[in-house]
Amino acid sequence: MVHVLSSRVLLKPRDPQASRDFYGRTLGLSVYREFGTGPERGTVYFLGGGFLEISGRADSPPADTLRLWMQIEDCAAAHEELSERGARILRPPVQEPWGLIEMWIEDPDGHRIVLTEVPADHPLRYRP
Repeated sequence: MVHVLSSRVLLKPRDPQASRDFYGRTLGLSVYREFGTGPERGTVYFLGGGFLEISGRADSPPADTLRLWMQIEDCAAAHEELSERGARILRPPVQEPWGLIEMWIEDPDGHRIVLTEVPADHPLRYRP
C-alpha cells in the first residue's frame, strides 16, 4: 500500500510571474516555501490539505486536462473580491443540482479552477 504523507499539484506556467501574481495576490494563497532564484524560481502555496507548486517555465500552452477544485467558505464573497482583483471569472456562483455552490475562474495559463462552497444544510456537512 502507498501511504501518502503529503501531496502537491505541480504547475509549469508559460509566465511564472503572472502565475505567482495570480495565485499569491489575486487568489491570496499563502506561501509555504520558495526555492531557487531568478524568474523561474519555485513558489509552493498552501492549498487546503495539499500544496500548489509554481516552478519552471512551459514553452507551450497547457493541455486542457487539469482542473483545480478548491473548497471555500463563501462563493458570493469570493466572486465579489476576485472580480475587484481582475480575476478571469468564467462563471459566477451557481447552486448546482447536487447542492454545492460552484463558481469557475481561470488562471493566466487557462487552467480552470472551480471554487466550491458546501452549504450548511448540505449532506456533506450532516450525517444522520
